[in-house]
Amino acid sequence: PILAHGHIKALSHITGGGLTENLPRVLPQGLGADIDLTSWHLPAIFDWLRVTGNVPTHEMLRTFNCGIGMVAVVAASDMLVVRAALEKAGETVFIIGELTAHSGTGERITYSDSDLCAA
Repeated sequence: PILAHGHIKALSHITGGGLTENLPRVLPQGLGADIDLTSWHLPAIFDWLRVTGNVPTHEMLRTFNCGIGMVAVVAASDMLVVRAALEKAGETVFIIGELTAHSGTGERITYSDSDLCAA
């Protein structure tokens, strides 16, 4: 199993609180993440919620998982082996971003595109 080999450094279950609030919980101080919102397609239900409710992007990302149920934090050098193992197990894998240095001020999670998942 991929977990037994130590390739996955942390897992974050993206529930209420979305990416913005859940991902920082598994990152040590001094680390943040830059998420590429174009790296996956927003499922239709979230697009409907966004449009019908006139929900701003930052609120969508703070409140909903927007189609990302789990984030695995993996060293770049282990990314391909982890991806292959997860896909072999039947999971859909998106490379959604990268870890960044974080000074301790401002948001720990940043987003590289202002449009939610290219919706």
